[in-house]
Amino acid sequence: MNTPHVVVVMGVAGTGKTTIGPLLAARFGVPYAEGDDFHPQANIAKMSAGTPLTDEDRWPWLDAIGDWAHGRAGLGGVVSCSALKRSYRDRLRAAAPGVVFVHLTGDRALVEDRMSHRQGHFMPTALLDSQFATLQPLERDEAGVAVDVTGGPEEIVERAAAALAALREPTP
Repeated sequence: MNTPHVVVVMGVAGTGKTTIGPLLAARFGVPYAEGDDFHPQANIAKMSAGTPLTDEDRWPWLDAIGDWAHGRAGLGGVVSCSALKRSYRDRLRAAAPGVVFVHLTGDRALVEDRMSHRQGHFMPTALLDSQFATLQPLERDEAGVAVDVTGGPEEIVERAAAALAALREPTP
């Protein structure tokens, strides 16, 4: 990618969005925003209690991320956001049409293992099944790449950067 883009690092909980996002941002020399920081407190409380969010819960969160991405248009940036459904990604694109997605993918056993070793995160492993059930992978008409999360963070960032470099420039 030759011009600054806003990259949304997406995927189910535990795939490494919060680890890979800042590393990818550093690689591109752009700011990083943690998607979880955009959640209203009510959403965090709900997830902490093991209750999956509804679409209605997610709209204000997605709108806040979309506003951030819109503000970074032409400047570049990386933001983490699960963006599990096509409708969520459509909402982000409506706010920031040039966003590009990096979908972090991995098998359930690997993701659950990584989640079980996290500390201080509000998302319990009990919600992992609902995350996988909700996930709608990127479709062919969506600007983005899928990147496997096996290996260490630097390997994953290398794969993501190479996949993004191979993308054709999006048309406005």
